[in-house]
Amino acid sequence: MAAYRVPPIPGSEITPKSVYLRRRELMGLAAGGLALTASPSLAAPLTSKPSAYTVDEKLTPKDSVTSYNNFYEFGLDKDSPKALSGDFKPLPWTIKVDGLVSKPQTLDVEAMLKDYTIEERVYRMRCVEAWSMVIPWNGIPLAAVIDKVEPLGSAKYVAFETVVRPEEMPGQNGYFQSLEWPYIEGLRMDEARHPLTLLAVGLYGETLPNQNGAPIRLVVPWKYGFKGIKSIVRISFVEEQPKNTWALTAPSEYGFYANVNPEVDHPRWSQASERRIGEGGFFSEARRPTLPFNGYADQVASLYAGMDLKVNF
Repeated sequence: MAAYRVPPIPGSEITPKSVYLRRRELMGLAAGGLALTASPSLAAPLTSKPSAYTVDEKLTPKDSVTSYNNFYEFGLDKDSPKALSGDFKPLPWTIKVDGLVSKPQTLDVEAMLKDYTIEERVYRMRCVEAWSMVIPWNGIPLAAVIDKVEPLGSAKYVAFETVVRPEEMPGQNGYFQSLEWPYIEGLRMDEARHPLTLLAVGLYGETLPNQNGAPIRLVVPWKYGFKGIKSIVRISFVEEQPKNTWALTAPSEYGFYANVNPEVDHPRWSQASERRIGEGGFFSEARRPTLPFNGYADQVASLYAGMDLKVNF
């Protein structure tokens, strides 16, 4: 008779280590009548209002949005961020806002969730790797934060910086690093002020999971996804065009603007089409034509009037 073997437990049913180690605290919260979502490591419901910013396309399944990610601070594989971000602590969290502004500030993310109106916006997301999603974000227009700090006339760009915590982010730990840290990004001032540009604090009506950039990240839907810097700790207003991580890493492949453009191929693959994650058959996702500016040309093409988009890629 063959020896009995315990059936394998699906990875989706395994309690994350960070939650297991905090089980007594969570039990205490429950016993006291408090919501378990008070823990910064767990998703919490967000109160947000619907907005006119949406697309008439099927949403990407939440499981795909939260399990298929590029977040090199946690690892290089698509499943690394979800698998390895359990020890990351997104709260408490502050963002330093400085540079060429009249009112430099340190913003507390938990206060921002109360002080600003959070909107739900459904955006297309196009990765430079030629895959795409449709995501319901919850967030704050970046322009609202910009207005609060009153940039000087000399401020032409907005620079962003992500957190460095190698003790919580395995991808930042070790002798050989995939990128230089901190991850940095930037926008021109008119791009940053554009109504589409969002500081996302949630998705699918809940606070951002660690693997998606908790507690706050940038979303610029007409640009490739690498412009959407995650876990932001600093926003600076500057006069000169700021550096950005991927352009520093491979300048012939990744530019500062990173506008979605099906007519400008990546040196190693075509950008003319994309595969929509979560759609298609068992072995491959469906492909569709890539739209100029990711389908937002009517809203943003005027920002680049007169520019050669093959040079300014």
